[in-house]
Amino acid sequence: MTELSIKQWHAKADALRIQSKMVIDGQFVGAASGRTFVSKSPVDGRFLADVACAGEEDVNRAVKVARAAYEDGRWSGRAPAERKLVLRQFADLIRANRDELALLETLDMGKSISDSTSIDVRAVSNCFDWYGEAIDKVYDEIAPTAKEAVAMITKEPLGVVAAVVPWNFPMLMASWKVAPALATGNSVILKPAEQSSLSAIRLAELALEAGIPPGVFNVVTGDGPEVGRALGLHMDVDGLFFTGSTQVGKYFMEYSAQSNLKRLGLELGGKSPNIILSSYRDTKHAATTSAHSAFFNQGEMCTCPSRLIVERSVHEEVVETLIEVAKSYTPGDPLDPTTNMGAMVDERHTGRVMEFVDQAKTDGADVVTGGARARQDTGGCYINPTIFDNATNDMRIAQEEIFGPMLTVIPVDSVDEAITTANDSCYGLASAVWTDDLTTAHKVSKGIRAGLVYVNCYDCDDLTVPFGGFKESGIGRDKSLHALDKYVELKTTWINVAGRD
Repeated sequence: MTELSIKQWHAKADALRIQSKMVIDGQFVGAASGRTFVSKSPVDGRFLADVACAGEEDVNRAVKVARAAYEDGRWSGRAPAERKLVLRQFADLIRANRDELALLETLDMGKSISDSTSIDVRAVSNCFDWYGEAIDKVYDEIAPTAKEAVAMITKEPLGVVAAVVPWNFPMLMASWKVAPALATGNSVILKPAEQSSLSAIRLAELALEAGIPPGVFNVVTGDGPEVGRALGLHMDVDGLFFTGSTQVGKYFMEYSAQSNLKRLGLELGGKSPNIILSSYRDTKHAATTSAHSAFFNQGEMCTCPSRLIVERSVHEEVVETLIEVAKSYTPGDPLDPTTNMGAMVDERHTGRVMEFVDQAKTDGADVVTGGARARQDTGGCYINPTIFDNATNDMRIAQEEIFGPMLTVIPVDSVDEAITTANDSCYGLASAVWTDDLTTAHKVSKGIRAGLVYVNCYDCDDLTVPFGGFKESGIGRDKSLHALDKYVELKTTWINVAGRD
């Protein structure tokens, strides 16, 4: 596919048709109350759309049609091989509409257009392809009972599934939940973040075009606390699967307990420790990869390796390399294909991230590069890549999820201190260790309490491996065949085949 120039991307953006209504029962609908909210682009502050702002009445309608679709079997009753064909057609349509989807993603949340096209859209289409292809290859079981009985263990869809997703990877986080939920035969209600609702609406439109029946895949837009609470408390939602902050994840646990004990999957926050040891010979490579991973997607990642724990003997060399790499990340026009750092998602989040700079100085850390906003004359939301050095693990910058292009360097004196520091966090999502010593690699990877441990790399990814965390980083796993288990119920059917005496 021919790559476009900055001029061509801007022309496409100016001509873009934006649908801003919800998708319920295969129809574009506004909120019952008539309410909307304004979507503005963090790229340059331009107005994008007045997006439908749902309330409890809209949630009730979406759940009702999703339940009806599930009960009449228009999707849940289809053979897995039939669902596979539709999901793979959906993936093809996502690829065919790559530029439009990438533009919606970039304009709505600020990431670079090169990342939106080559990473986000590609990964989304691959996800629907993968789960579509997998679903008719997952078998039920027969238990090893005595000959007088046959015990069948079968998997049935949960029923009505709500997916509540964040704004940092709007389509990708949605696909990690929607694809396995649809593949297993559920009806889905997707609630995108209010900061990034537009690509979700377009995805639902393409799903209808692919042949997913009306009522099976619905999108409800609106205020997170209001719509999320309504979904969480709804007695006819069988499962709710969320990616976002730990605090909101705790709210969903409360809602589940207060309603029907709906199943939950919670992929929550992170403050990922990234350990560089003196036993890794290529210190510059470790530091370079760490910086790239920390500044990717403007640092707006739950797996961002924002706590860099460095053995003191290589600390100076690591910091020098980090500063040099940071110079290559200049916030630029996200519609320029050469831009490698786009805009923050909105003005409110930008302000919150910038508060950490003053806090770091107050706590005694050194701001060795960055620490300021950029491109303020554009009307957009940009922050220069920032590195805090000589931090201690009890500082706010080492304990709280910043979700911006900010990297905290914490010197330590030993491997044991590195492990202790890594685990001194309420989170346990991702982590890494850099060492050429196999024994040390095993010791650290076994010692870290986290769902993902990278050894001599960072942010490597594949749909075949599960994604999720320990401690307050959540419950359950996205990706891989393990994700399918979240969206099904296990049923045992015991059949007595012995004759009567």
